[in-house]
Order: sequence, then C-alpha cells, then structure tokens
Amino acid sequence: MAKTQVTIPLDIPDIRVLETELTKVGELVITIESIKPDARCRRCGQRITKFHGHDAWVTIRYLPVFGRVSYLRYRAKRYYCAKCDATTTQQVEWRDPNSPHATVYEEHLLLQLVNSTVQDVSVKEKVSYDCVLGVLERRVASRVDWGRYDRLDVLGLDEIALKKGHGSYVVIVTARLADERLVILGVLKDREKDTVVEFLRSIPVRLLQTIHTVCSDMYEGFTEAVREEVKSARLVIDRFHVAKKYREGVDNLRKQELRRLKSELPGEAYGQLKGSMWALRKDRQDLQPEDQQVLKTLFAHSPKLKAAYDFQWQLTDIFDQLISKTIAKGKIKAWIEQVHNNGLTCFDEFLKTYDHWSEEITNFFVNRANSGFVEGFNNKIKVLKRRCYGLFDLKHIFQRVFLDLEGYALFAT
Repeated sequence: MAKTQVTIPLDIPDIRVLETELTKVGELVITIESIKPDARCRRCGQRITKFHGHDAWVTIRYLPVFGRVSYLRYRAKRYYCAKCDATTTQQVEWRDPNSPHATVYEEHLLLQLVNSTVQDVSVKEKVSYDCVLGVLERRVASRVDWGRYDRLDVLGLDEIALKKGHGSYVVIVTARLADERLVILGVLKDREKDTVVEFLRSIPVRLLQTIHTVCSDMYEGFTEAVREEVKSARLVIDRFHVAKKYREGVDNLRKQELRRLKSELPGEAYGQLKGSMWALRKDRQDLQPEDQQVLKTLFAHSPKLKAAYDFQWQLTDIFDQLISKTIAKGKIKAWIEQVHNNGLTCFDEFLKTYDHWSEEITNFFVNRANSGFVEGFNNKIKVLKRRCYGLFDLKHIFQRVFLDLEGYALFAT
C-alpha cells in the first residue's frame, strides 16, 4: 500500500528540489540545487554568468516538518569572472555562509528563545547550547540601533543588582515611546554619573531633542547627569520611590509601636495583632475582613499609628488626583502642615526628601509620568535572571531583554 503523502512549499527562492530522503532515525533530508544563473564577482563586484562547477556538498538545518528534524543538502555553484581571472561562489539569500542553518531556521530558534532559555531551546530543538548562543550572537545586536527610532519621548533610568547582596549594580536605560511601546536602550556597567553621562551623550541629537521627560529615582548620579545632558527634559522623581519613602515612615512607626505593645499587652491580646504588618501594607481596597479587624484592634491600642496610617493614604489620594502641579503643591503643603500640627515625627525623613526634591516630585502632576515601565523592565530582568540561573554579561542582558520585547514582532510573522 502506498504511503499517503503531502506537498508543502519550502518558501526558498530560486531553488529546485532534487530529492527527499527519510533517514533511519526519522530525519528528513531535502536535496536541492540553485537555479539562480549568476553571481557577483568577489573582486570587481560585476555580475558573472559563466558556470565553473560546484563547491562540496553541505547539509544545513532547516525548519521542522511535521515534528521531524529536517535538513537542506546542496552544493553551492561557482562562477568564473574573465575580467579578474577568478572564481566566485554564488551567495544565496536564504543562508549566511558562516552559519550551519538556513536563515529561516535561525529565526525559528530566536522565536523559541523568547521568554525561554538557551538550554531549553537547545534541548527542544536538539541542537547544541553553543549553537543557540551563536544564533543569538549573530542575529541580535548587543547595543541599541538608534536608527530604529524616530523619537524617544520618555526616558527611564533605574538600577538593578546582578548579584543580590554584592552591590554589583547595573543601570537599565529604557524608553516609553509615544505609541506606549516600551524599548530597552542600554545596560550600563555601573551607576556612576560619568557612565550615565557617557551614555546620554551617545544618543543622537535628533533623538535627544525628542525626550520631553526623564523618570528616575533620587540618586544624584542619575539626576545630575540628566540635568547636564538632557537640559530640555522634565525630570520626574518616580512616584513609586516617593511612596516608598513616606510609607517607610509608617512602617517604622509600626515596628516601634509593636515593640511597645508587646511589652505592655498580655500574650493573648498581643496575639490578636498577628498579621498587622501585611494589613498595614495592603492597599485599602484589597483589605479582607480579617485584615480590617486586625487594623481596628491595632489602632485601638495605638492612635498615633492610626493617625500616621490615615495621613499616608491622604497623601496617596493626592497623587491619585488628576490635578495640576500648582494645585498638587498646595495640597501637599497643607498635608505637611497637618502632619506638623498632629505632632507626628514618623514622616520627618520623607519631609526632608520632599523639601529637597519638591520640584522633581511634583513634576509628576504635569503629565503623570512615572517609572512604572522601568520597574516593569526590572521585573522582567529579574525573571530572566531566575530563568537563566544567573545572567551577568551586560551584552547578553541587553540581547535577551531586547529579544523578549521585540522577538514576536520580528520573528513571528
């Protein structure tokens, strides 16, 4: 009985299929030849048509076919140039001469690598680890291609530790474009001002002029570099870092009050405060009935903490309002006066911070720019590090983040 067969296109231009073979291990080998009748002389660059023979047979990896590993087997044609008295091997657009794969298969590998690991792709595709890494090195740039962008709009600067507890910080430079697309622009070796300045100076002037906002934390190395090199941009201290600062004050007061209550309350009464840390840190809309009960009990024992908790949310509510910078500054000023009148000291560190950074903090209210997209990048990198059991090469960090962000658009067509 004849086996059922199907015909599928290879989608490779200027070739003819000579033979197909299924090997004993179930792999498909497709023997092809080029029907392109010419080449470009490697010396003079002119079109040459005089056939001069073939190179040796080569076998390269191709796309899987119905789950089977497949290969293309072919001999490259050679042509003779009478002007140069030299022969040239015909180059084909579907394969890089330095690669053991068809171009389309390399794109397939990169697509598999999106949100995955080199090791996983190596196992699934039955190719070596170095093979997958080689494709990444050849096909994905290790630094930004400024020609991809017409404008940058919002720039983000933030740091991330490559090794927890080792102080090995790198700086992630990102951008949120006008169409809300997020892109990675650089991974800097450290957070020193000079390093940041050097990168900012590498941005072409045409793009530098399109940056209207820079989001950053309160690290002077970032802010000074931005003020010097991106003078026309509005510097915004990220709301996340501002909120973290004033919430730390409430959390520190909680610790103080719990230490006091532990020494004053009977064991059973103090046990009713279990879970107060998480209840205090939750957004109000996320509080469960048991959280609300814990807070009610805690605040009954500590009116001071209740006042601080309320002030914390009052300030958060101000940042949630769609108001102008001028109105926001007035509301925050009134909030500060109320804090002082209440006699609370837990916000003292935040108030010092606000006094120093008030313009940059309230710049948030101009167009509500924040570093949420930067934090998203950082989380992506943290996931990438865990997925890869550590990732320490700056070049590879850039390539992998770029691939995770752009891979589907580039290779899933």
